[in-house]
Amino acid sequence: MAVALAAAVPAHAERVVTAPFPAVDAAPTRKLETAVFAGGCYWGVEGVFSHVKGVKLVVSGFAGGPRDVRVDYDKVSAGDTGYAEAVRVTYDPKVVSYGTLLRIFFSVVADPTLLNRQGPDRGTQYRSALFPLNSEQDRAARAYLAQLGKSGLWNDPIVTKVEPFTGFQDAGSYHQDFMRKNPRHPYILRWDAPKLAAFQSLYPGLYRDQPSA
Repeated sequence: MAVALAAAVPAHAERVVTAPFPAVDAAPTRKLETAVFAGGCYWGVEGVFSHVKGVKLVVSGFAGGPRDVRVDYDKVSAGDTGYAEAVRVTYDPKVVSYGTLLRIFFSVVADPTLLNRQGPDRGTQYRSALFPLNSEQDRAARAYLAQLGKSGLWNDPIVTKVEPFTGFQDAGSYHQDFMRKNPRHPYILRWDAPKLAAFQSLYPGLYRDQPSA
């Protein structure tokens, strides 16, 4: 979320698309499920998912690096830890499926053709990645990336990867629920508010006004 960098890159957020319905979805394994996504700055990823019906909790943090290394925002921002900014989503699979979360993610949150970047942010810590927590999610995630590759929605190849889940580390309290707490922040207005507006417009049946806690 490098606000100063925004002036040096093209003034547009990720292109909004209507991603396809998932041909393969993850069967529920428990009453409440958890999913982990990395899609650039976690402020916007959290902000969108917190307004999805059926989502109970969204936490900003870090995923994808070595299990035995403790990190924080400053360490991850250096770009050499292997960790990416990510969110942990707790959801009710009776209300919203893993496949539907994938569809929302690639429709309005992350451009799967951008390598190690999203919006104005650059570096491996801003890569888009999926971290399945069980075999059902792994099967659905891989199938959906293949489906996106054949969809013709993007001219460039899909570079989002399915990565091993090595654990999730929460970000500091400053970064939690950032969009709701800071709706007038310049970065939120420029890069993340349009994602939330696009989600509400594309999927009104999945959108809820009150974000999850």
